[in-house]
Amino acid sequence: MTSPALQVDTLIKNVLIVSMDETRRIITDGAVAVTSDRISFVGKSADLPKGTTAKQVIDGRRFVLTPGFVNGHIHVTGEPLTRGYIPDDTGFEENVWRWLIPLYQTQTPEDEYLSARLAALEMLRSGATCFLEAGTILDMQATAEGLNTLGIRGRIGAWIEDRAFDPAEDQKKKTDLAIRKLQDEMAVNYGNDPLIRAWPLLVGHSTATDEVWLAAKALADSNGGAISAHMSPAQVDVDWFMENTGKRPIEYLAELGVLGNNVSLTHAVHLDMNEVKLLAETGANICHCPLSALKGGYGATAVGLFPEMAEAGVNITLGTDGNNNGNASEMMRTIYLVAGLFKDARGRPDVFSAYQALEMATLGGARAMGLQQEIGSIELGKKADFVLHDTDRPEWRPLHNVANQLVWSADGRGVHSVWVNGVRVIDNYHSTMIDEEKLYADAQVAGEAIVKRSGLPAVSAWPIV
Repeated sequence: MTSPALQVDTLIKNVLIVSMDETRRIITDGAVAVTSDRISFVGKSADLPKGTTAKQVIDGRRFVLTPGFVNGHIHVTGEPLTRGYIPDDTGFEENVWRWLIPLYQTQTPEDEYLSARLAALEMLRSGATCFLEAGTILDMQATAEGLNTLGIRGRIGAWIEDRAFDPAEDQKKKTDLAIRKLQDEMAVNYGNDPLIRAWPLLVGHSTATDEVWLAAKALADSNGGAISAHMSPAQVDVDWFMENTGKRPIEYLAELGVLGNNVSLTHAVHLDMNEVKLLAETGANICHCPLSALKGGYGATAVGLFPEMAEAGVNITLGTDGNNNGNASEMMRTIYLVAGLFKDARGRPDVFSAYQALEMATLGGARAMGLQQEIGSIELGKKADFVLHDTDRPEWRPLHNVANQLVWSADGRGVHSVWVNGVRVIDNYHSTMIDEEKLYADAQVAGEAIVKRSGLPAVSAWPIV
């Protein structure tokens, strides 16, 4: 029995497909069809139903098609416009309190609108189609509007923390305000089936009280969302929890009852094996940001238990962090690093294969965001979020093993085209949605104004003449 002919919007033929489906098929001479915002065919080009027609047909013989990467942790505001301003030899606490927070607090809604656009463009142009924000946005509306101009998929959250470290502060007032802010941001509707949605994301570390953690978890559970929070990049988080609760951070959150498969904790470098066990038992996700761990000297390769987490069944995702931490919002750098760092650290070349690294950046990210039924693989009925990597480039030739090539040789420079929700948002290496040159010029002006307002010094070890 022959399949009925298809009438589709976009048809890509003769392409090498890295499907990431249940069997992880790599399809040679493949075809992918898109109807509206979903994949309506995936398979061999020869198996396309006879008589299939498309509004646009693309010859994919020079391309590798992959799912869009999922960036599991990125600050889309606060840092894109101050990228690289912070010295690269600051420790964790100095980096945050002396530099990052003053630069964040100096920014206006107009800055955040511009910053979000720059972050989205960088992600899309290097193959990321979806992201989970770090929960440090000051103006949600401006940020959402900026992101929507690029056509990226993402979940964002406002800057939520409430712990009164100063005894003079009114703890109840701070907590009530934080919970009301969580409730208000979840009530905002950015449109039908929006690409950008608000979730109850927290700053994390030791900054949230039990009441705010419980409120965020209840909102995530009732609204189909998820929580993201920073935790244990440095020993300081462990020390605070031990001193104030008698338990390590993951132990305390597990006892509080807020861990689950809709919770993603970022960094998680300084854990012990009991915390790994609790993560596995509760289904909580861990986002590893190797770029920021290396730059910040967190000790990920020295003490991090990421291989042990993976062996225990913890879902590990990958993120790029902020532009004064990891500095680059390119997921392919992150994929490369996670595949290599622990091979060297453990003296075991079998740790985190190229295949596992690609799973973290696609299926792992989708699972952590509760979007595994919609994105993360090239499958019939899923959202049309995918990337064409150009193989007519020196880093791609000769092509033998596509997984090895994607992880060890290629990078974001080879991302030729990107579709999100069925829309081609990157074509021939550039955005189809915005004027890139104007964005770069505006970003330069705004970034210079921010650092000037902050009063923070420009630090350079070399003379600038």
